[in-house]
This record gives sequence, structure tokens and C-alpha cells, in this order.
Amino acid sequence: MTTTPGGTDTSSDPRTHPALYDLIFGHVYASATGAVVDHGIPDLLADGPLTADELAARSGTQAGPLRRVMRLLAERGLFREGEGGAFALTGQGELLRSDVPGSQRAAVLWATHEMFRRSAEGLGDTLRTGRPGFDAAFGTPFFEYLAAAPEKARVFDDAITSATSDGVNEEVVRSYPFPGTGTVVDVAGGQGGLLREALARHPGLTGVLFDRPGTVTDHLLDGEELKGRWRTEGGDVFTSVPEGGDLYLLKNILHNWSDEDCLRILGSIRRAMTPGSRLLVIDVVLPGDGSPHPAVGLDTVMLMLMEGRERTAAEFEDLLTRSGFRLNRVVPTAALPSVVEAEAV
Repeated sequence: MTTTPGGTDTSSDPRTHPALYDLIFGHVYASATGAVVDHGIPDLLADGPLTADELAARSGTQAGPLRRVMRLLAERGLFREGEGGAFALTGQGELLRSDVPGSQRAAVLWATHEMFRRSAEGLGDTLRTGRPGFDAAFGTPFFEYLAAAPEKARVFDDAITSATSDGVNEEVVRSYPFPGTGTVVDVAGGQGGLLREALARHPGLTGVLFDRPGTVTDHLLDGEELKGRWRTEGGDVFTSVPEGGDLYLLKNILHNWSDEDCLRILGSIRRAMTPGSRLLVIDVVLPGDGSPHPAVGLDTVMLMLMEGRERTAAEFEDLLTRSGFRLNRVVPTAALPSVVEAEAV
């Protein structure tokens, strides 16, 4: 039993259990972080410490409330309060700036947006019904909602680009032994960041960027070094994908969908492939033994937002086998995703 000097039993007080306290008040810390990022406070501190009064004057905020929020986040290690009340960025806080490699600014704005927050609030209902919290909160599936709300889709797209593309494409191409020649088809490849990295590192490859027609028009494949080595094609991944590829890429797609939809996607890809050609599923692979993994939290986010999920190697193998593939190996990378290599049989 834990007691105060006056003899009061505090064993049930969450303040004596830091991990529990963090769970209970996690939304407060997230909201405070989102507020200072939204007002550009980390960027204002890029050149050195400033007081709350100075920050308030430059950001159009109120000094009193700002000082109190900054003090809270200083306790969480994002800022450091020095003599005279001046605040400075810590190493973690530097990642909240908009102009640094690996910036988490977009991720913070997404994770504190009403789309994310209201979906999280619906988890209790999700446990009862199995329905994503987003659907219950907004009355429509996640991707249909984004299609009708471009400004909100931009918040999501910026966060996904920050979290899954910055540095990830380089790690994938560095970790997996791409062939020296052949045609690479990047399925649902967005603007083509991964395909661009693969073609740049392997001059003997050619590529096809496949996604929705409106997406591939904003591709990132221009440049003299790639000239004449790529083309784009628009379409629906559930219906058909370009034929004739030697290597197909599918990055951060399957985790967005239910098993039934994944089988439709994989079936569409398999029909375009010849036996012996390879498919790389680039996605998080959860450990099969229940050991801790950074993406366990991401799996709960998927539960909040849509019918997708993160999967173990065995779960990927089941989907691939049922779609006409053989799982060859799982190649880890220094980034969060792994490369699941499968062969068409």
C-alpha cells in the first residue's frame, strides 16, 4: 500500500501509475501538441528560444494559455523551458517543424483532426458492432467521405506521405534485390514515389505507374534520368491491372481492406501476371507470437477508420495462397514496412 505523509492510501490514485495516467489523459497531450503545431510554434522556434510572450506575438495567440500548454508539453519532452521563461525545441520537438527531414507535422495534424478523433471516440461502439468508428461518426465509409471532401482528403494524404513515403521508398529499394532488367508495375502506386526510386537505382528497369486516372496525372516521374523508361495508366485495381510486368509492387494497400477485398485486389493482379513473375507486398508484418510491435497501434487505427487491418506473415500467406501465389520470403527493412515476396503459380 502506498500512503501520503498524512496517511492517505494512494494505491488507487492513477497519478502514482504513470503509464495509466498517460492512457487516461493521452487525448489531452495529443490535443495540446496539435494546437501548437497548428499555430506554427515549432517553426517559430527553429532559430532559437523564445518566450511565450514573443511566441504569442508572432503566432497570433494569447500568451497566458500558450505558456500553460507549452509547460505541459515541456514535461512531455517536446520543449525545454529555460531561464527567463524562454522555450526551446528538444530533439523530439524538432520533428514538429515543417522543414526538417522526417517531419511529423502532417501526422500530428491528421491524428488530432476531427476525422481521427471522432473515429477514436467510436471505438466502444466498434467493439459492440464491428463497424468502424468512422462510419458511425460520419455516416459513410472513410474513402467515400474523402472523395467528396478534397480539403480533408489533403490532410490525410499529407500525413500518409509523411509517414509512409519519406525515407520508406529508399529503404525498400535498398533492402530488396530488385532485378537489373525487366518491367516493374507499381499497382495503386499513387504519384509513383516508390517506382521512381526503383528506376533511379536500377537503370535497366522500365516501369508502369497504375492508379486512378486522376492520381497518375500528378506523377513524380519526370526527369532526364528516367526519360523514356516509364508510362502511366489509369484504372481500377479491383477490375484489372496492366499485363506484362516482371515485377509487381503493392505498397501500403492491402492493410486498407478486408480479407474479401484483398482477395479481389490480389486476384486482379494475378490475372495480369504470368507464372514465375513476382509480386512484392510492401506492408507492415506483425509478429505472430504477440510480441510488442510499433504497428499494433496502427492496427487499432485501422479498426477505427475502415475495414482494413495489419497482418502477420501467416495471414499474408493465406491471402496470397488463395489468390494463386506462393509466398517466398519476408524481407525486413529499416523502415516500418517489410517486403513480402510472392511468386505467381
